[in-house]
Amino acid sequence: MHNKHMKSSLTLILSCLIMFIVSCSSIPTQNQNKSNIKLKLNIETSNKNKEIIIESLLKENILFSINFDANNSYLLKDAVLNSNMKYFCKSFIDEQREIVESAVFNEKGNDDKRILIIYSDKYINSVSSLKSKHPKELYHLVSNKDVENNIKKILHVNQSIERYSQISNLDKSLEIQHNPRARKDISKIYFLTDYDLGKTIVPIFNNYALGINFYSTSELFHDATDIKKLADFEGTSIPLSSEIFKKIINKKNITNIQSEFEKLMIDDFLEIEKINQNNLNKRRILLETGYTKIQKNKCINRSLPIWKIDMNNLILQT
Repeated sequence: MHNKHMKSSLTLILSCLIMFIVSCSSIPTQNQNKSNIKLKLNIETSNKNKEIIIESLLKENILFSINFDANNSYLLKDAVLNSNMKYFCKSFIDEQREIVESAVFNEKGNDDKRILIIYSDKYINSVSSLKSKHPKELYHLVSNKDVENNIKKILHVNQSIERYSQISNLDKSLEIQHNPRARKDISKIYFLTDYDLGKTIVPIFNNYALGINFYSTSELFHDATDIKKLADFEGTSIPLSSEIFKKIINKKNITNIQSEFEKLMIDDFLEIEKINQNNLNKRRILLETGYTKIQKNKCINRSLPIWKIDMNNLILQT
């Protein structure tokens, strides 16, 4: 009974706060340059997303009203990056996967070489789908257990070390320079892991798999708490522009990169709502993810280029 009253009280407090914020946002100011733009939203979503929406709209300095309790309102799921947001053809993550997997599997430069897919438990279902489409490629499930030795086995680095030992034993007086070499039948490595595992395994693969191209979606570093931690994935190709990281790199004390991406995706949704509700008739707009075409009665595809992570270049440009 106590919990029920607390829940009701919290709901009332949140509702009052929202009404206060909305009323404040409707007061014109001398600096208001968007006074003709109005926005009315009926949205069902989590408290986390409600806060993001309110903060975003207050920055815009436009007239807006929001109802989070209306019947049959638009449902914005808590997991923004994996949800099929209104107006968009696919979720942010699905769109990334489609683009990166096209680059990995459809742009094979050498038919004699194979693609190595490294994945964790979380992505078993996704990998099952890939196996049915691309059965001839190499698939390896990895974990945090005995990581380096397992990677050496996958890349056949241990065989290179064994050959070196055999040659050295033939004449111990010889000093032979040896750099362990990875197998030569792999052209690309596609990582399907989260940050906890990725930050450990990608640098090890980078150490041994020289000359092999790495690919992943942003899921690889979602839990990183600083953009500079992308240095662990230097040289990895991802389906995102460097511009999206410039919006975040100077922010301090972020929760993680995922939370910042969620804010950007909600900003994009609100921007399109403004265009539609105010009949702005824009065919090409700059969203947080890049320039995008808007066509009547058609869903929107995000503009996601392939970018190879380059921290020196990213820092110099900001």
